[in-house]
Amino acid sequence: MSNGILATFDPQFFTQRMKKILLASTLLLLNAVCFSQTSSFRAKLEAQTSLTTPDHLPFWMRSNQFGSIPLSGPSVSVIASGYKDYDTTKVRLVDWGARFEGRANGGKGSNLILVEGYGKVKLGIFELKGGRMRETFGLTDTLLTTGNFAISGNALGIPKVQIAIPEFYAVPVFGRIFAFKGVFAQGWLGEKTIQNKRIDRAVTYFHQKAFYARIGKPNWRLKLYGGFNDQVFWGHEAQIFESFILTGWQKYQSVVLGKSWAFSKVGNHAGNIDVRVEYDFDKFKLGLYRQSFYEVGALYHLANVADGINGVSLVNKTAKAGDLYWKRFVFEFLYSKNQAGETWSKPTPSGNENYLNHYLYQDGWSYYGLSLGTPFITPANHARPGQSSIPINYFINNRIIALHLGSDFIFGKWNAIGKVSYSKNFGTHDTSKTYKPVNQFSGYFDFQRNVGANLTAGGILAFDSGKLLPNSGGILVKIARSF
Repeated sequence: MSNGILATFDPQFFTQRMKKILLASTLLLLNAVCFSQTSSFRAKLEAQTSLTTPDHLPFWMRSNQFGSIPLSGPSVSVIASGYKDYDTTKVRLVDWGARFEGRANGGKGSNLILVEGYGKVKLGIFELKGGRMRETFGLTDTLLTTGNFAISGNALGIPKVQIAIPEFYAVPVFGRIFAFKGVFAQGWLGEKTIQNKRIDRAVTYFHQKAFYARIGKPNWRLKLYGGFNDQVFWGHEAQIFESFILTGWQKYQSVVLGKSWAFSKVGNHAGNIDVRVEYDFDKFKLGLYRQSFYEVGALYHLANVADGINGVSLVNKTAKAGDLYWKRFVFEFLYSKNQAGETWSKPTPSGNENYLNHYLYQDGWSYYGLSLGTPFITPANHARPGQSSIPINYFINNRIIALHLGSDFIFGKWNAIGKVSYSKNFGTHDTSKTYKPVNQFSGYFDFQRNVGANLTAGGILAFDSGKLLPNSGGILVKIARSF
C-alpha cells in the first residue's frame, strides 16, 4: 500500500482478529439463546432436501438468496440460526444485538457456509455493526424485486465494519417532515485476481456508503423517498500500477469521493440512485420507484439514463378474509441495453459502462463466484456454452430487457411466494456484432404453512426455459422449528 495514513493498516491482522471476535460472539449468542428466557432471543433450525437438474440450480433458486443455496443434483441441507435483537419493549439509549446463521450442504461438493455472523451496538439513533450480514441497498421492493443493481442480496455479504443510522430519523424541525438514514462502511474481500498488470493477485478492500431521505410525516398518506449508494473495490494500487503516486490518504479520499487519477476513478465503483413515491389508500399501499445505474460516470452526463429498473408495488392493508388473500404484488421492468455505448448515446470521457465487468478485476463485481448486483447480469459459468464472449469479461451478458412479476399471497393455510420473469438478452457491447439475442423464462414458487407450535413445513418449485441458461428444474422440501 502507498505511504501515508493508511500505510500502517494491516488487513490480514484485522481479518484474523475479526474472525476470533465473530467466533466468540457466536458462542456467546448461542449460549444466550439456549439459556435466556427473555423475548429478545430467538433461534431456528431448518432441514431441507432437494433435487435439481445435475450441475445447474434454477435461476430463482440461487438468485437473491444471500449466498444460502443448496447444491445441484440431489442434496440435503441443515440451516441453523440464532439472534438477539434490540429490546423494543423499552426505550434504551444503549443496546446490543448479534446474529449467526450457518448452512451445511450434503451432496456433490458438500460445503459449509457462514451466511451471517455479526454483532451490533446502538447508541441513540447510531449503530456500530461488524461482521457478515444480509443486506440490500436501494428503494425497490425488498421481497419480490429482480434485485438492486449494485447490492441485491444475491451473493454472501462482504465482511465489514460500519457505522449507520439504520432507520429513518425524523429531523425535529419543520414538524418532522424530513427524515434520513445512511451508512458508512469499510470491508475486506480477501485476494482478488488482477488482469494484465504487474501482479496477478492483490488483497482488496471494500468501501461502502449510502444515504436515503424521506419527505412526509409517518402518518401522511403521501411520502417521497430518494437516495443513493456507492460501493468500491480498491487496494494496492501502487503495486498494480507502476506510475501510481498517490499517498494512502490521497488514495482513500479518491475512493470515497470518486475523484479521478490518470483520467480514471481509483477502484471499481458500482452504485445506484433511487427515487420512490408511496401513497396510502384506504385498502392498499401503492409504491412507484425508479432505480438508475452508475459505474464510471456516464450517468453524470445522462448518457445511460435510459437504463434502470422501473417498478410498481401493491401492498394489501385489509384484514384477511376467506381462503384466498393477496398480500403483495410487484411488477418490474429492467432495461440495461444502453450503457452509454449505443451509436446515438451522448459521448462521455469514460466511454460505455460495461455493467459489472472490470478491466482490472478478473471476476468483476462478484464475490465467491456470485454477482453482488442484479442476478440478471449473467456470468459465463451460469450461461449456456457457446455464447459469444471475450476472455476479459466475467459477465458475458449485461444488456437486458426483462419483465418480472412477483406475488405474495395466502391460499387456505398456505403462504405462497411466486416469481416469474421473462428476459431478452443481448450480450455485451464488446460482443454486439457476434452475440445472437436469446430469450429466457424463469419461474419460482415457494409454499409454506404452520404444522404445529413453532413448526413450519413447505416446499419450493423452480424452473428455467430458454436459450440463455441451461434448461433446468428443481424441487425442495423443508421443515423448520423456531425456539
